[in-house]
Order: sequence, then C-alpha cells, then structure tokens
Amino acid sequence: MTVTTPVARRGAVRKAVRRLPLHAAAALAVVVCLLPVYWMVVTAFKPSQDIQSYDPRLIPETWTLDHFRHAVQAEGFALFWRNSILVTLSAVLLALLVALGAAYAVARMRWRGRRQFMLAVFLAQMAPWESLIIPVYIISRDTGMLDRLPTLTLVYFMITLPFTLVVLRGFIAGIPPELEEAAQVDGCTRVGAFRRVAFPLLAPGLMATSLFGFITAWNEFPYANFLIIKQQDSRTLPVWLASFQSTFGTDWGATMAAATLFALPALIIFAVLQRHVTSGLASGGVKG
Repeated sequence: MTVTTPVARRGAVRKAVRRLPLHAAAALAVVVCLLPVYWMVVTAFKPSQDIQSYDPRLIPETWTLDHFRHAVQAEGFALFWRNSILVTLSAVLLALLVALGAAYAVARMRWRGRRQFMLAVFLAQMAPWESLIIPVYIISRDTGMLDRLPTLTLVYFMITLPFTLVVLRGFIAGIPPELEEAAQVDGCTRVGAFRRVAFPLLAPGLMATSLFGFITAWNEFPYANFLIIKQQDSRTLPVWLASFQSTFGTDWGATMAAATLFALPALIIFAVLQRHVTSGLASGGVKG
C-alpha cells in the first residue's frame, strides 16, 4: 500500500496549480476552434424563423431536418458529390504515387542536385497557390483544358505533391536502411526490398499525407470556380454550396446543412485515422 506524505501532496498541488494556465489555454483554444463548427451544425437544425432571430440561442428550442432535405434534394447534389470524390481521390492517389518514388530517391540515394531539389520543393510548398490562378487559367485556356475534371485533378495534384513528398521523405529517412540491405542480401531486389520491408512501415506516413491531400482537394474552391465555367456538370461541392445564394439573399439554413454534409467525409476519415495520422506527421516531421 502506497502512503502519500504531506510533502508529496503539497508538491502535487503546486504542480497542478502551475499547470492551470496551460489547461485554461488549451480549453480556450478548443472553444475558439469548435464554436464556429458547433454554430454551423446547430444552425442547420434550426427552423428558418429562428436562424436570424434577435435572440440567438446556443441550444435551439425547436429542431428540424427541413434544411437537410432541401440540401440533399437540391439540383446537382449527387452529381457534384461524385465529381468531388472522383477528383479528390484521383489527385491524392497520383500525388502518393509520384511522391513515394521521389521521396525514396531523395532519402536513400545520393545524387547531384539533391539538396537543390528539396529546396525547390520547399519553395513550392511555401508559394500561395491563389497567386497561380491566372497562369493556370491561361495555360488551361490555351491548351483547351478548361471545363474539364482532369484539369482540376492535375491542379490538386500540383498543390498536394510538395507536402506529400516532404513528409514521406522524412518518414523513409527514419527507417533504418539496414533492413532493406538485409533483404537484398537474402536475394531481394532494391524494389522488392522496399516493397516487402519499408513500404509496410510507411502506413502512418501514407495515411497522414493522404488525409492532408484529401482535405486540401476536398475543400478547394477558387480553382474549381475559375477553371469550370461553362460545364456546370463538372463542378464540385464547394462551388455547389454557392447555389443557396440568390439575388433575394442567402438561405442560411440550407447553406449550413449543406456545409455540415460537406464536412462529414473529412471528419469521418480523420476520426478513423487519427492515431496513425498523428504518429505519421510526428515521424515525418522530426526524422531525416
């Protein structure tokens, strides 16, 4: 049986008191981050007459699903949902495929210009992608690629590739090369050793970069709005959200319901992969 002495109790109390500011700051950060999301979800369930009330309530007295019905039954919902899924998954898979090969080459091989290559990747990651809208638009127009989903796929691939490469490079560098060398001694080729030994260990890094790429491409609005102009059937869900605005105002209930439905896929994926995503980002960020 463990006996707690008065000195130990006083030390525990002082330690808890010193941690109070940290706990308070963490609680404040959680409230600041979650309050807008909570207000969005609650507004989606409020009756229309309560949304713009002069006496707003954090917890509605009356709940309704009418706004969700309006959003789901809105024109283009299923089509734009399919477009978003198709473009997002294609861009993420393409970025993973290209970044995996490039990250392995940077982490495992020694070649002239390797440092300059990584510097260029970091510069591309830091560049504000909104500043490239006009050049991308001109190139797409001149090559006849406007109003096409493959154009959006290539743009999202371009946006997500630098981060994916940087994280996977750090993660591959954290795997001891001796494991692959041992497999090669046993008769594996370099590709076979990577596939059988290193690749299974990359699961957390692949999940982390996949989630980042998915959220980035899923939420992207400016390129989807500027590159898809005439072919309305090729637009994505972020552009579809603007359909609840008209010259008569904004249907806030339907907009909030649509935004809630729009956020669900990323939220579900993050909840499922949270543990792997955290370890993947940590490993890719501090190793190599």
